[in-house]
Amino acid sequence: MKLSLPLVLASQSPRRSELLAQLVNDFSVRAAHIDEVRQAGEAPADYVARLAREKAQAIVPLAPGQWVLGSDTIVTLGQQIFEKPVDEQDCINMLSQLSGQTHQVLTAVALCNGQQIHQQTVTTQVTFRQLSEAEIVAYWHTGEPADKAGGYGIQGLAGSFVAHISGSYSAVVGLPLCQTQQLLKAVSKES
Repeated sequence: MKLSLPLVLASQSPRRSELLAQLVNDFSVRAAHIDEVRQAGEAPADYVARLAREKAQAIVPLAPGQWVLGSDTIVTLGQQIFEKPVDEQDCINMLSQLSGQTHQVLTAVALCNGQQIHQQTVTTQVTFRQLSEAEIVAYWHTGEPADKAGGYGIQGLAGSFVAHISGSYSAVVGLPLCQTQQLLKAVSKES
């Protein structure tokens, strides 16, 4: 059953909107514009959690009396972070490194209303099969990887790259449904 509470999604991602619509009857969308720059020495989990929180907090003043949901997703291989590729070569480099490897997708969710912050980070293990450079180049030219963390969208054509997944599929898409629903239920009881 869907929840009803005054909610703003601090994201312009259509994937996050589609996922959130599975949980909430009605919500508005406002893009949060923050500097997405990793601080020196910041661990990947701390970085993605901070970005989700800052996105939500950026919209809170524009949404009085409402909860604001911020989310961010990064892909990591060891301590290396793969965000959205800046160009074709960047995407080729990312996917070549992820080829045949198990990497982590970290998605953080932050729910704020000005006084309170509820937050959770979900880590999913994703294993890619071996990818050829020709496959990677062809994938880039579909246009799909340009706005995706790690240079791929699991819900699209790159789903065929995935040999194994352990964790939350929806978190890899951009919003962990189970954990987001738990956060929303907790605050709806408070409201």
